[in-house]
Amino acid sequence: MATNQACQTPAISPLTIEERTGSISTAEIISVLKGEITALHISQAFSTEIAEEITAKFFGSPGLRERKDGVPGQYVGASHYRKDAATYFAEAETARPHVDALFGSLVDPVRALFDALKRELHNQGIELRLARSEHGQANVCRALSWSGSGTFSLDPHDDVAQALRAGDDYEISAVAHNTVAALNFYPSMPEEGGNLRLWSHKPTVTDRKSQGVETTGYPYSAAYLEGVPSREFQLRDGDIALIDGGFVHGVTGQSGEGKRRVLLNSFLGFARPDLVLWWT
Repeated sequence: MATNQACQTPAISPLTIEERTGSISTAEIISVLKGEITALHISQAFSTEIAEEITAKFFGSPGLRERKDGVPGQYVGASHYRKDAATYFAEAETARPHVDALFGSLVDPVRALFDALKRELHNQGIELRLARSEHGQANVCRALSWSGSGTFSLDPHDDVAQALRAGDDYEISAVAHNTVAALNFYPSMPEEGGNLRLWSHKPTVTDRKSQGVETTGYPYSAAYLEGVPSREFQLRDGDIALIDGGFVHGVTGQSGEGKRRVLLNSFLGFARPDLVLWWT
């Protein structure tokens, strides 16, 4: 009994966090991919004008859909969450024009980062590309907005379980054995709430089984996380956050009826020492 209880007690893993203002650097991104930094928060990383236009295009998009995977909110694009490869890549192909239309003639901050990182990794003998299969190719990002109420708009979760259990027909399952990095651009943030909270806990397969989340990584209970230290990031329009998605993280509830929280989300990580994959 004592052994079983020990398995269910969350191990504390220290957080290494960098926060600053300005543009994000490829060196910082690679540090997260290599597990040297847990989280990176860059304030004012892209312009408010671009942020406002992306937000307007998101809510006006004909590709806007309601989520039906147990997480309340809306999205444009495709998510691999709880989908087989054939379904995910088919959805990504269908959604591609709607994702591209979010940026119109703007200088796309997501693809600009992707291209800069691709050049830097190429110089190091490492390929960066979008995940793919015979069914299609991933998009560079997806846009989403949560509508949950209560303590959390998005409950505590990790991003590794879904990649680890994705299946042999997914390239991304290989990334789960390294660092699954979650990259978020924030075009619209409420004045209060909607913050990113990161707990000092990186669950193992045993931990996930104890919580019944071994295939999804969602959600971890408040009782399980009680006593685990956490750090909260107050995000604003134009910010970028990049975290090690293996650590438990969530989004605090939004206060009031102000503007909605909108973000552009991607995942990336090493599938092999010479290959970094990018997907949504």
